[in-house]
Amino acid sequence: MSQVALYPVALLVQKFGGTAVGDPDRIRAVADHVARTVKQGNKVVLVVSAMGKETDSLLRLADDVSSTHPGREMDMLITAGERKAMALMCMALHDLGLPADSFTGSQAGFLTDTEHRNARILNVRPDRVRVALDAGRVPVVGGSQGVSTDNDVTFLGRGGSDTTAVALAHALDADACELYTDVTGVFTTDPRVVPAAKRMDRISFDELLEMTATGCPKPAMRSVEYARTHGVRLHVRSAFTWQEGTWVDEEEPDMEQAIISAVTHDTSEAKMTISGVPDQPGIAARVFRELADAGINVDMIVQNVSTEGVTDISFTVPHDDLDRAMSTAGSLANEIGATGVASDAAIARVSVVGAGMRTNPGVAATMFETLADCGVNIQMISTSAIRVSCVVSEDRAEDAVKALHENFGLSGN
Repeated sequence: MSQVALYPVALLVQKFGGTAVGDPDRIRAVADHVARTVKQGNKVVLVVSAMGKETDSLLRLADDVSSTHPGREMDMLITAGERKAMALMCMALHDLGLPADSFTGSQAGFLTDTEHRNARILNVRPDRVRVALDAGRVPVVGGSQGVSTDNDVTFLGRGGSDTTAVALAHALDADACELYTDVTGVFTTDPRVVPAAKRMDRISFDELLEMTATGCPKPAMRSVEYARTHGVRLHVRSAFTWQEGTWVDEEEPDMEQAIISAVTHDTSEAKMTISGVPDQPGIAARVFRELADAGINVDMIVQNVSTEGVTDISFTVPHDDLDRAMSTAGSLANEIGATGVASDAAIARVSVVGAGMRTNPGVAATMFETLADCGVNIQMISTSAIRVSCVVSEDRAEDAVKALHENFGLSGN
Protein backbone atom coordinates (compact mmCIF):
# COMPACT_ATOMS: atom_id res chain seq x y z
CA MET A 1 0.00 0.00 0.00
CA SER A 2 1.34 3.41 -0.89
CA GLN A 3 2.20 5.72 1.98
CA VAL A 4 1.98 9.51 2.15
CA ALA A 5 5.78 9.67 2.27
CA LEU A 6 5.78 8.57 -1.38
CA TYR A 7 4.04 11.78 -2.47
CA PRO A 8 6.51 14.42 -3.71
CA VAL A 9 4.43 17.00 -1.84
CA ALA A 10 1.51 16.09 0.38
CA LEU A 11 -1.26 18.09 2.00
CA LEU A 12 -1.66 16.63 5.48
CA VAL A 13 -4.15 17.36 8.22
CA GLN A 14 -2.52 16.57 11.57
CA LYS A 15 -4.52 16.40 14.79
CA PHE A 16 -3.05 16.62 18.30
CA GLY A 17 -4.81 16.86 21.61
CA GLY A 18 -4.91 15.95 25.30
CA THR A 19 -1.56 14.71 26.59
CA ALA A 20 0.03 15.36 23.18
CA VAL A 21 -0.28 19.11 23.87
CA GLY A 22 -0.57 18.81 27.64
CA ASP A 23 2.15 21.28 28.65
CA PRO A 24 4.54 23.85 27.11
CA ASP A 25 7.20 21.23 26.38
CA ARG A 26 4.71 19.08 24.50
CA ILE A 27 3.41 22.08 22.52
CA ARG A 28 6.96 22.90 21.47
CA ALA A 29 7.59 19.24 20.52
CA VAL A 30 4.50 19.23 18.30
CA ALA A 31 5.52 22.54 16.71
CA ASP A 32 8.96 21.07 15.98
CA HIS A 33 7.36 18.03 14.35
CA VAL A 34 5.12 20.22 12.20
CA ALA A 35 8.10 22.35 11.17
CA ARG A 36 10.03 19.24 10.09
CA THR A 37 7.03 18.02 8.09
CA VAL A 38 6.82 21.37 6.29
CA LYS A 39 10.55 21.42 5.60
CA GLN A 40 10.15 18.07 3.82
CA GLY A 41 7.99 19.90 1.27
CA ASN A 42 4.56 19.08 2.69
CA LYS A 43 1.71 21.44 3.51
CA VAL A 44 0.17 21.01 6.95
CA VAL A 45 -3.14 21.98 8.50
CA LEU A 46 -3.02 21.50 12.26
CA VAL A 47 -6.03 20.66 14.43
CA VAL A 48 -5.67 20.87 18.21
CA SER A 49 -7.93 19.97 21.08
CA ALA A 50 -7.67 21.26 24.62
CA MET A 51 -4.48 20.79 26.65
CA GLY A 52 -4.38 17.76 28.95
CA LYS A 53 -7.46 17.67 31.20
CA GLU A 54 -8.49 21.25 30.38
CA THR A 55 -12.01 20.25 29.30
CA ASP A 56 -12.56 18.35 32.55
CA SER A 57 -11.34 21.38 34.51
CA LEU A 58 -13.78 23.65 32.70
CA LEU A 59 -16.65 21.26 33.42
CA ARG A 60 -15.73 21.18 37.11
CA LEU A 61 -15.55 24.97 37.12
CA ALA A 62 -19.07 25.14 35.69
CA ASP A 63 -20.27 22.83 38.49
CA ASP A 64 -18.57 25.03 41.10
CA VAL A 65 -20.17 28.19 39.75
CA SER A 66 -23.70 27.04 39.06
CA SER A 67 -26.13 24.14 38.97
CA THR A 68 -27.68 25.60 35.84
CA HIS A 69 -25.80 24.73 32.66
CA PRO A 70 -27.49 26.21 29.56
CA GLY A 71 -26.22 24.41 26.48
CA ARG A 72 -25.27 27.61 24.69
CA GLU A 73 -23.11 28.83 27.56
CA MET A 74 -21.56 25.41 28.15
CA ASP A 75 -20.44 25.27 24.52
CA MET A 76 -18.96 28.74 24.80
CA LEU A 77 -17.08 27.65 27.93
CA ILE A 78 -15.83 24.24 26.76
CA THR A 79 -14.52 25.47 23.40
CA ALA A 80 -12.32 28.00 25.23
CA GLY A 81 -9.91 25.11 25.86
CA GLU A 82 -9.31 24.61 22.15
CA ARG A 83 -8.92 28.34 21.54
CA LYS A 84 -6.24 28.51 24.23
CA ALA A 85 -4.35 25.55 22.73
CA MET A 86 -4.44 26.83 19.14
CA ALA A 87 -3.14 30.28 20.10
CA LEU A 88 -0.24 28.80 22.08
CA MET A 89 0.57 26.42 19.23
CA CYS A 90 0.79 29.32 16.78
CA MET A 91 3.18 31.12 19.10
CA ALA A 92 5.41 28.02 19.25
CA LEU A 93 5.40 27.74 15.45
CA HIS A 94 6.33 31.43 15.06
CA ASP A 95 9.32 30.83 17.37
CA LEU A 96 10.56 28.26 14.83
CA GLY A 97 10.25 30.75 11.98
CA LEU A 98 7.09 29.11 10.66
CA PRO A 99 4.24 31.60 10.07
CA ALA A 100 0.95 30.29 11.45
CA ASP A 101 -2.60 31.54 11.90
CA SER A 102 -5.16 30.28 14.43
CA PHE A 103 -8.79 29.72 13.46
CA THR A 104 -11.84 28.94 15.56
CA GLY A 105 -14.29 26.41 14.18
CA SER A 106 -16.50 29.15 12.77
CA GLN A 107 -13.53 30.93 11.19
CA ALA A 108 -12.49 27.64 9.63
CA GLY A 109 -15.94 27.29 8.04
CA PHE A 110 -17.65 24.65 10.20
CA LEU A 111 -21.44 25.00 10.05
CA THR A 112 -23.34 22.75 12.48
CA ASP A 113 -26.84 22.01 13.64
CA THR A 114 -28.21 23.64 16.79
CA GLU A 115 -27.67 20.69 19.18
CA HIS A 116 -25.50 22.07 21.98
CA ARG A 117 -22.90 19.83 23.71
CA ASN A 118 -23.02 17.34 20.80
CA ALA A 119 -23.49 19.25 17.54
CA ARG A 120 -23.20 17.60 14.15
CA ILE A 121 -21.43 19.07 11.12
CA LEU A 122 -23.70 20.20 8.29
CA ASN A 123 -21.10 21.76 5.99
CA VAL A 124 -17.44 22.78 5.91
CA ARG A 125 -16.28 25.77 3.85
CA PRO A 126 -12.59 26.24 4.74
CA ASP A 127 -11.98 29.32 2.58
CA ARG A 128 -9.78 31.11 5.11
CA VAL A 129 -7.80 27.93 5.73
CA ARG A 130 -7.07 27.66 1.99
CA VAL A 131 -5.97 31.29 1.83
CA ALA A 132 -3.52 30.70 4.69
CA LEU A 133 -2.15 27.57 3.00
CA ASP A 134 -1.70 29.38 -0.30
CA ALA A 135 0.24 32.10 1.54
CA GLY A 136 2.67 29.52 2.91
CA ARG A 137 1.29 29.67 6.44
CA VAL A 138 0.23 26.85 8.79
CA PRO A 139 -3.46 27.06 9.70
CA VAL A 140 -4.07 25.92 13.29
CA VAL A 141 -7.73 25.07 13.82
CA GLY A 142 -9.48 24.66 17.15
CA GLY A 143 -11.03 21.20 17.19
CA SER A 144 -14.51 20.03 18.16
CA GLN A 145 -16.28 23.33 17.45
CA GLY A 146 -18.27 25.24 14.88
CA VAL A 147 -21.06 27.74 14.48
CA SER A 148 -24.71 26.73 14.34
CA THR A 149 -27.37 27.75 11.86
CA ASP A 150 -28.55 30.06 14.69
CA ASN A 151 -25.09 31.71 14.73
CA ASP A 152 -24.11 30.28 18.12
CA VAL A 153 -20.83 28.61 19.06
CA THR A 154 -21.28 24.83 19.18
CA PHE A 155 -19.26 21.95 20.62
CA LEU A 156 -19.03 18.66 18.70
CA GLY A 157 -18.75 16.52 21.83
CA ARG A 158 -16.00 14.37 23.30
CA GLY A 159 -13.54 13.23 20.64
CA GLY A 160 -14.87 15.90 18.30
CA SER A 161 -11.39 17.11 17.35
CA ASP A 162 -10.85 13.85 15.46
CA THR A 163 -14.01 14.58 13.51
CA THR A 164 -12.87 18.17 12.88
CA ALA A 165 -9.61 16.89 11.41
CA VAL A 166 -11.29 14.30 9.17
CA ALA A 167 -13.88 16.81 7.95
CA LEU A 168 -11.14 19.32 7.10
CA ALA A 169 -9.15 16.64 5.27
CA HIS A 170 -12.20 15.89 3.16
CA ALA A 171 -13.06 19.54 2.47
CA LEU A 172 -9.44 20.33 1.50
CA ASP A 173 -8.96 17.10 -0.47
CA ALA A 174 -5.92 16.30 1.69
CA ASP A 175 -3.74 13.28 0.97
CA ALA A 176 -4.22 11.93 4.49
CA CYS A 177 -5.45 12.78 7.97
CA GLU A 178 -2.97 11.95 10.71
CA LEU A 179 -4.50 11.42 14.15
CA TYR A 180 -1.77 11.63 16.79
CA THR A 181 -2.55 9.91 20.11
CA ASP A 182 -0.72 8.55 23.14
CA VAL A 183 -0.44 5.07 21.57
CA THR A 184 1.48 3.93 18.50
CA GLY A 185 -1.53 2.87 16.48
CA VAL A 186 -4.51 0.51 16.53
CA PHE A 187 -3.85 -2.78 18.35
CA THR A 188 -5.35 -6.25 18.06
CA THR A 189 -6.68 -5.71 21.59
CA ASP A 190 -6.04 -3.50 24.60
CA PRO A 191 -2.30 -3.87 25.37
CA ARG A 192 -3.02 -3.20 29.04
CA VAL A 193 -5.04 -6.43 29.13
CA VAL A 194 -2.89 -8.47 26.72
CA PRO A 195 0.73 -7.27 26.63
CA ALA A 196 1.32 -9.45 23.54
CA ALA A 197 -1.21 -7.43 21.51
CA LYS A 198 0.15 -6.37 18.11
CA ARG A 199 -0.03 -3.00 16.42
CA MET A 200 -1.75 -3.39 13.07
CA ASP A 201 -0.06 -1.87 10.02
CA ARG A 202 -3.35 -1.53 8.20
CA ILE A 203 -7.07 -1.93 8.87
CA SER A 204 -10.21 -1.20 6.87
CA PHE A 205 -12.74 1.52 7.69
CA ASP A 206 -15.41 -1.09 8.39
CA GLU A 207 -13.23 -3.00 10.83
CA LEU A 208 -12.15 0.11 12.72
CA LEU A 209 -15.74 1.35 12.87
CA GLU A 210 -16.82 -1.91 14.48
CA MET A 211 -13.88 -1.70 16.89
CA THR A 212 -14.64 1.86 17.99
CA ALA A 213 -18.31 0.92 18.43
CA THR A 214 -17.39 -1.97 20.74
CA GLY A 215 -14.77 -0.51 23.03
CA CYS A 216 -11.68 0.66 21.10
CA PRO A 217 -11.27 4.18 22.57
CA LYS A 218 -9.36 5.91 19.77
CA PRO A 219 -10.01 7.38 17.32
CA ALA A 220 -13.50 8.72 17.96
CA MET A 221 -16.20 6.64 16.28
CA ARG A 222 -17.79 9.67 14.58
CA SER A 223 -14.50 10.50 12.90
CA VAL A 224 -14.22 6.97 11.51
CA GLU A 225 -17.79 7.17 10.21
CA TYR A 226 -16.99 10.46 8.48
CA ALA A 227 -13.75 9.07 7.03
CA ARG A 228 -15.50 5.97 5.68
CA THR A 229 -18.33 7.98 4.15
CA HIS A 230 -15.96 10.39 2.37
CA GLY A 231 -12.98 8.11 1.73
CA VAL A 232 -10.48 10.03 3.89
CA ARG A 233 -7.32 8.00 4.50
CA LEU A 234 -6.41 7.93 8.19
CA HIS A 235 -3.06 7.40 9.87
CA VAL A 236 -3.39 6.67 13.61
CA ARG A 237 0.03 7.17 15.22
CA SER A 238 1.89 8.25 18.35
CA ALA A 239 2.67 11.85 19.23
CA PHE A 240 5.46 10.64 21.51
CA THR A 241 7.51 8.29 19.31
CA TRP A 242 6.60 9.68 15.85
CA GLN A 243 6.90 6.14 14.46
CA GLU A 244 4.72 4.78 11.66
CA GLY A 245 1.29 3.86 12.99
CA THR A 246 -1.81 2.18 11.59
CA TRP A 247 -3.22 3.13 8.21
CA VAL A 248 -6.99 3.07 7.78
CA ASP A 249 -8.33 2.87 4.24
CA GLU A 250 -10.82 1.16 1.97
CA GLU A 251 -10.80 -2.61 2.04
CA GLU A 252 -8.69 -4.01 -0.80
CA PRO A 253 -10.87 -6.60 -2.59
CA ASP A 254 -7.94 -8.54 -4.04
CA MET A 255 -6.26 -8.98 -0.64
CA GLU A 256 -7.10 -11.98 1.54
CA GLN A 257 -8.31 -10.67 4.89
CA ALA A 258 -7.46 -12.06 8.29
CA ILE A 259 -10.44 -13.94 9.66
CA ILE A 260 -10.22 -11.99 12.93
CA SER A 261 -8.33 -8.71 13.16
CA ALA A 262 -9.07 -7.66 16.73
CA VAL A 263 -10.75 -8.41 20.05
CA THR A 264 -12.41 -5.51 21.87
CA HIS A 265 -14.23 -5.09 25.16
CA ASP A 266 -16.44 -2.40 26.62
CA THR A 267 -17.52 -1.95 30.24
CA SER A 268 -19.41 1.32 29.74
CA GLU A 269 -22.88 -0.21 29.39
CA ALA A 270 -25.48 -1.80 31.65
CA LYS A 271 -28.10 -4.43 30.86
CA MET A 272 -31.81 -3.88 31.41
CA THR A 273 -34.60 -6.44 31.23
CA ILE A 274 -38.33 -5.76 31.01
CA SER A 275 -40.05 -8.95 32.15
CA GLY A 276 -43.49 -10.31 31.32
CA VAL A 277 -44.05 -8.09 28.31
CA PRO A 278 -47.32 -8.92 26.46
CA ASP A 279 -46.39 -10.50 23.12
CA GLN A 280 -48.48 -8.17 20.98
CA PRO A 281 -47.71 -6.15 17.83
CA GLY A 282 -46.46 -2.66 18.59
CA ILE A 283 -45.35 -3.22 22.19
CA ALA A 284 -41.61 -3.35 21.42
CA ALA A 285 -41.97 -0.32 19.16
CA ARG A 286 -43.60 1.61 21.98
CA VAL A 287 -40.88 0.62 24.49
CA PHE A 288 -38.01 1.74 22.31
CA ARG A 289 -39.79 4.87 21.07
CA GLU A 290 -40.24 6.00 24.69
CA LEU A 291 -36.54 5.39 25.37
CA ALA A 292 -35.50 7.20 22.18
CA ASP A 293 -37.69 10.20 22.98
CA ALA A 294 -35.97 10.35 26.38
CA GLY A 295 -32.62 10.63 24.60
CA ILE A 296 -31.44 7.17 25.68
CA ASN A 297 -29.20 5.32 23.26
CA VAL A 298 -30.11 1.61 23.23
CA ASP A 299 -27.51 -0.79 21.88
CA MET A 300 -27.84 -4.60 21.93
CA ILE A 301 -31.42 -5.94 22.03
CA VAL A 302 -32.59 -9.52 22.69
CA GLN A 303 -36.22 -10.64 22.90
CA ASN A 304 -36.94 -14.11 24.27
CA VAL A 305 -39.32 -16.56 22.65
CA SER A 306 -42.88 -15.94 23.76
CA THR A 307 -44.28 -18.26 26.45
CA GLU A 308 -47.97 -18.16 27.30
CA GLY A 309 -48.38 -14.83 25.56
CA VAL A 310 -45.58 -12.96 27.33
CA THR A 311 -41.89 -12.42 26.68
CA ASP A 312 -38.82 -10.73 28.18
CA ILE A 313 -36.93 -7.95 26.39
CA SER A 314 -33.29 -7.29 27.32
CA PHE A 315 -31.12 -4.46 26.02
CA THR A 316 -28.03 -2.46 26.92
CA VAL A 317 -27.72 1.26 27.64
CA PRO A 318 -24.79 3.48 28.65
CA HIS A 319 -24.15 3.64 32.41
CA ASP A 320 -24.79 7.39 32.33
CA ASP A 321 -28.31 6.76 31.00
CA LEU A 322 -29.22 3.87 33.31
CA ASP A 323 -31.18 5.86 35.92
CA ARG A 324 -33.25 7.66 33.29
CA ALA A 325 -33.78 4.42 31.37
CA MET A 326 -34.98 2.63 34.52
CA SER A 327 -37.36 5.48 35.31
CA THR A 328 -38.73 5.55 31.76
CA ALA A 329 -39.10 1.78 31.51
CA GLY A 330 -40.58 1.54 35.00
CA SER A 331 -43.36 3.99 34.17
CA LEU A 332 -44.01 2.28 30.85
CA ALA A 333 -44.09 -1.23 32.34
CA ASN A 334 -47.31 -0.51 34.21
CA GLU A 335 -48.94 0.95 31.11
CA ILE A 336 -48.15 -2.01 28.85
CA GLY A 337 -48.84 -4.68 31.46
CA ALA A 338 -45.25 -5.89 31.98
CA THR A 339 -44.41 -7.55 35.29
CA GLY A 340 -41.17 -5.77 36.14
CA VAL A 341 -37.93 -4.04 35.18
CA ALA A 342 -34.45 -5.08 36.34
CA SER A 343 -30.92 -3.89 35.62
CA ASP A 344 -27.36 -5.17 35.89
CA ALA A 345 -24.53 -2.62 35.71
CA ALA A 346 -21.76 -5.21 36.17
CA ILE A 347 -21.64 -6.46 32.60
CA ALA A 348 -19.20 -6.11 29.71
CA ARG A 349 -19.38 -6.61 25.99
CA VAL A 350 -16.61 -8.68 24.38
CA SER A 351 -16.35 -8.67 20.57
CA VAL A 352 -14.30 -10.23 17.81
CA VAL A 353 -13.94 -8.16 14.62
CA GLY A 354 -12.60 -9.13 11.20
CA ALA A 355 -13.38 -8.53 7.53
CA GLY A 356 -12.43 -12.13 6.75
CA MET A 357 -15.40 -13.28 8.81
CA ARG A 358 -17.63 -12.74 5.77
CA THR A 359 -16.10 -15.69 3.92
CA ASN A 360 -15.08 -17.92 6.82
CA PRO A 361 -17.86 -19.77 8.65
CA GLY A 362 -17.44 -20.95 12.20
CA VAL A 363 -16.18 -17.77 13.88
CA ALA A 364 -19.18 -17.57 16.22
CA ALA A 365 -18.85 -21.25 17.13
CA THR A 366 -15.14 -20.82 17.90
CA MET A 367 -15.88 -17.77 20.03
CA PHE A 368 -18.59 -19.56 22.02
CA GLU A 369 -16.39 -22.62 22.50
CA THR A 370 -13.51 -20.47 23.71
CA LEU A 371 -15.69 -18.71 26.27
CA ALA A 372 -17.15 -22.03 27.42
CA ASP A 373 -13.68 -23.54 27.86
CA CYS A 374 -12.67 -20.74 30.24
CA GLY A 375 -15.99 -20.84 32.11
CA VAL A 376 -17.37 -17.51 30.89
CA ASN A 377 -21.16 -17.45 30.67
CA ILE A 378 -22.78 -15.64 27.73
CA GLN A 379 -25.78 -13.46 28.59
CA MET A 380 -26.54 -11.82 25.22
CA ILE A 381 -25.29 -12.18 21.64
CA SER A 382 -25.34 -9.81 18.67
CA THR A 383 -23.67 -10.01 15.27
CA SER A 384 -22.91 -8.04 12.11
CA ALA A 385 -21.24 -9.14 8.88
CA ILE A 386 -17.79 -8.65 10.40
CA ARG A 387 -18.40 -8.77 14.18
CA VAL A 388 -19.67 -11.11 16.88
CA SER A 389 -20.36 -9.63 20.33
CA CYS A 390 -21.25 -11.32 23.62
CA VAL A 391 -22.35 -9.76 26.89
CA VAL A 392 -20.59 -11.40 29.83
CA SER A 393 -20.07 -10.64 33.50
CA GLU A 394 -17.77 -7.65 33.95
CA ASP A 395 -15.43 -9.54 36.28
CA ARG A 396 -14.74 -12.12 33.54
CA ALA A 397 -14.29 -9.70 30.63
CA GLU A 398 -10.48 -9.63 30.72
CA ASP A 399 -10.32 -13.43 30.97
CA ALA A 400 -12.53 -13.61 27.88
CA VAL A 401 -10.38 -11.12 25.96
CA LYS A 402 -7.16 -12.98 26.75
CA ALA A 403 -8.61 -16.35 25.73
CA LEU A 404 -10.13 -15.07 22.49
CA HIS A 405 -6.98 -13.16 21.53
CA GLU A 406 -4.91 -16.32 22.04
CA ASN A 407 -7.33 -18.72 20.35
CA PHE A 408 -7.69 -16.60 17.23
CA GLY A 409 -3.89 -16.37 16.88
CA LEU A 410 -3.55 -12.62 17.35
CA SER A 411 -0.74 -12.56 19.91
CA GLY A 412 2.60 -11.10 18.87
CA ASN A 413 6.01 -12.59 19.45
